[in-house]
Amino acid sequence: MASFEKRLTLTVLAGTYAVSRFDSKAQIPEWAAKGGTFLTISRTDEELSIVSEDGLVPNGIRSERGWCCLRVHGPLDFATTGVLSSISSCLSERNISVFAISTYDTDYFLLKHSELSRACEALDISGHTVKRSDS
Repeated sequence: MASFEKRLTLTVLAGTYAVSRFDSKAQIPEWAAKGGTFLTISRTDEELSIVSEDGLVPNGIRSERGWCCLRVHGPLDFATTGVLSSISSCLSERNISVFAISTYDTDYFLLKHSELSRACEALDISGHTVKRSDS
């Protein structure tokens, strides 16, 4: 079983993101297909959730706005354990809520923009490195 290095590198993606909720049987809206720099669509029997750039979401859509996004440098092997736990527990200790998303290659963490400075400080103290997407 693979394990990750204690020190992870994360990059803050540019932009502001929104998490939108729809009925489980709703069609994926056209605006979501425009993509942007980060887009994820999840459907369950209870809901359709779309995470996208905030500016793509029309007014009147049930959304939680004002998120920033941290990407763990990958790719991560599927056998790697503890990545989500390492980041989320570090932030949880500071009462920073996260919305985690995993993809084939890596993990992403959304957190409110107002918490970004505290999150970067907490991650740094824990031995992780946080970079801006333009650095």
